[in-house]
Amino acid sequence: MDGTATAVVAPERAAAGPARSVAPDAVTSAYCVGMRVHVVSDVHGRHEALRGAADGADALFCLGDLLQFIDYADHSQGIFPDLFGADAAGAFIALRTAKRFDEARAMSRRLWAGLDGDPATRLEAAVNRQYAQLFAAFPTPSYLTYGNVDIPRMWSAHLRPGLHVLDGERLELGGWAFGFVGGGLRSPYRTPYELPDDVYEAKVAAVGEVDVLCAHIPPAVPELLYDTVARRMERGSQALLDAVRRTGPRYLLFGHVHQPLARQVKIGDTECLNVGHFRATGRPFVLEW
Repeated sequence: MDGTATAVVAPERAAAGPARSVAPDAVTSAYCVGMRVHVVSDVHGRHEALRGAADGADALFCLGDLLQFIDYADHSQGIFPDLFGADAAGAFIALRTAKRFDEARAMSRRLWAGLDGDPATRLEAAVNRQYAQLFAAFPTPSYLTYGNVDIPRMWSAHLRPGLHVLDGERLELGGWAFGFVGGGLRSPYRTPYELPDDVYEAKVAAVGEVDVLCAHIPPAVPELLYDTVARRMERGSQALLDAVRRTGPRYLLFGHVHQPLARQVKIGDTECLNVGHFRATGRPFVLEW
């Protein structure tokens, strides 16, 4: 794996199986010299900023969490307050923040039961409206994997040429190999795309040795997992950490933790980097090689 790279921050499939190598679009031929990729994660509904996220880049990578269900900073934003109101969202957030998860789930069940019409139909319509805006805003080519706050079965209806979804799969781009691992691990929050540890580990194994490993969640390194605003530890992957130690990729890129204690940790020769909370910043992470 020869070559050098510069990583800078721009100014302020669900089942595991044999890895699939995806041919890049013509504009990002594997024989190009001098590549620039922009990387985003945790978009959470910010579709307007996606339109320019790849400006000046050969491609855009998105590491998941497209949907905005609920906003801990602004209780009026997201699917939950759209359906139930900002006051209900604030009360629900307070319960989850206090780790009163059973009470939060009971509150959620009461709210859904009180909706007019079929709750599943109402939710799916709201999700589809967000996905329609988001996928229409993606530049091409874009390479996407799922976050824990995503619903994989609903992506296919919104895909168009130039948008590629990879999960437990590989991409050869500009002479480098990239592996993509989507989703999160089981947690008390019960978000839509949480996986058992063994299923997630199989997807990490499927991508094999790569130059850059791209995931939604961080490796199991405490300083990368602690959110300084939410004041809680998120779940990280031991399988990702083991893969870094075993195969030594140049980079491990991820998101998930919005305000991490540390954004970057070096493990051996691998730079482990949180690419940032795109909903908050509207700015991509830049990788050049």
